[in-house]
Amino acid sequence: MGKKLRQQRRGKGTNVYRKLPNTFDVSVTYTNNRSKELFCEVTGFVNHTGHSAPLMTVLFEDFTTAYMIAPEGIKIGDKVHIGPNPVYGLGNVMRLGDVPDGAPIFNIESRPGDGGRLVRAAGAAAYISQHIGDSTTIQMPSKNTINLSNECRAQLGVVAGGGMLDQPLVKAGKAHYIMRTLNRTWPVQRGVKMNPVDHPFGGKQHHKGKSSMTSRNAPPGRKVGHIAASRVGRKKR
Repeated sequence: MGKKLRQQRRGKGTNVYRKLPNTFDVSVTYTNNRSKELFCEVTGFVNHTGHSAPLMTVLFEDFTTAYMIAPEGIKIGDKVHIGPNPVYGLGNVMRLGDVPDGAPIFNIESRPGDGGRLVRAAGAAAYISQHIGDSTTIQMPSKNTINLSNECRAQLGVVAGGGMLDQPLVKAGKAHYIMRTLNRTWPVQRGVKMNPVDHPFGGKQHHKGKSSMTSRNAPPGRKVGHIAASRVGRKKR
């Protein structure tokens, strides 16, 4: 049981499982200056390897450029506003407390000033449910609701690229390059399909053959399954 599993070797972070160097080299976070009014113009669009949604390049008044997540319906030449005062428009950045109820938003800050962490995938959008005091209730794309501070910022609209998953992959080679670009583990093999030397549940039995309850102090080659679980299975009625 001394041999490490494939997921354990990958989690160690060696060069064998390294990501491509240009996968996440583009930042789409908001500026840290929350009190300054900024206006920029959309100058182009970019399909970046590390983002499922298309990105837009914007040019500020001081001739600096940046990347932002593109909303559905925006075009080259449109103006985008970033600042504390609410300006309602597609792709504009504003406080959650200033967004009206029912409006779609994306690239939401989980804490004021973190630059945007939530709802950034292609075609995704969250909706403002209600404002209660200093917090805002948001309905996420999963239909769950969360409460965030009114000082958190977000962009107005729906993330572009919503039809990305409509076209089938057709062949495994295309999926291989997509997963490799995003540095994801693929293909994912079940433990029961492996050999006994590769996984504790392997051996061509088509079932685990043993309990999946595992001790917290188990060696690396056995620490898989329900690790230090208090209970498993369905609850009795």
